[in-house]
Amino acid sequence: MSLSRIEVKNLSFTYPDGNHAVKNISFHITSGESTGIIGANGAGKSTLLMLIMGIFFPEKGAILVDDMPVSKKNLPLIRQKLGMVLQDPDDQLFMTTVYDDIAFAPRNYRLPEKEVSGRVNEALEIVGIHHLKDRAPYRISGGEKRAAAIASVLSMVPDVLIMDEPT
Repeated sequence: MSLSRIEVKNLSFTYPDGNHAVKNISFHITSGESTGIIGANGAGKSTLLMLIMGIFFPEKGAILVDDMPVSKKNLPLIRQKLGMVLQDPDDQLFMTTVYDDIAFAPRNYRLPEKEVSGRVNEALEIVGIHHLKDRAPYRISGGEKRAAAIASVLSMVPDVLIMDEPT
């Protein structure tokens, strides 16, 4: 797969409590670009990422991934193109070993176990934590958890890696 563009058009989102998290935002990101979104706590950065991933849906505006609207119908295709690392790795890691956390998504897509193993080992190498593969996620450091969460997304070979609070 090759992603050429993410386009956000006049996007707005309000939480049920009335908090206007995203107000009329428009931008585009083209393949090969690295884009950072900065702002104060509560500015709507995480909400914007969840909108792009189709976790939330906007009250106004549109999000297109390769000219395909982010909608419930298109979520399986969108999520093959986009992978998101959550802000807190404890929200992403839940299996008994780091290996199994990284293998979870490829197994969920029913890939052959040989391919799952290859993807897991490659992701472990990319983030430099192969030595942690048999460890329980709750017994590794915060930085190691972050690396394991990144590897769990990389194992799906997304076109775009979206990271919430990467620093």
